[in-house]
Amino acid sequence: MRFLVKVFLSCAAALMVSAPVRAHADGYVSPFIGVNVLNNSGNGRADFGFDAGWMGKGVAGLEFDLGYAPSFFGNSGSYGGNSVTTATGNLIVGIPVGGVRGASVRPYVTGGLGLLRAQADGMPAPGFIPKIDENNVGFSGGVGVMAFVSRHAGVRGDVRYFRSLNEDSADTVQFGTFHFWRASFGVILR
Repeated sequence: MRFLVKVFLSCAAALMVSAPVRAHADGYVSPFIGVNVLNNSGNGRADFGFDAGWMGKGVAGLEFDLGYAPSFFGNSGSYGGNSVTTATGNLIVGIPVGGVRGASVRPYVTGGLGLLRAQADGMPAPGFIPKIDENNVGFSGGVGVMAFVSRHAGVRGDVRYFRSLNEDSADTVQFGTFHFWRASFGVILR
């Protein structure tokens, strides 16, 4: 499974780098701030990062999503220093309403594979909480909308689901127990 993820991410990166630049190609960068929701531990905790991508003719393309959630499992008094980092390569498909230049709106769906990293220092007795230091292969999927106010700038909002994947002893892939949703908002520059 890890080999397949490495191949997928390598191919996605190669496509993004080698794609010819055309008048209709649409590259963008979007820093965001968000909140983790609908889970047991990171509920209401801040998340921030950026998305960078490219969409051919404004419809389909590739995107890299990097997110960081400090204190995901709670304040440092309960779990010690802790965080969750996500880094995923995604396919993105959107419909440009109003064209690919100037003011427009683009609803989209996205999904992909990547890294979900959970880290916590843990706490010694009496309320023992074990140290966490895990790198998991995971997937993400979500929906959102980009709204451009000019040819080069706009705003973006989306909701994404992240879940770890585990391999069992028979080399089959199963859903892991670590999962959460992230709602985010940011600016978008192209």
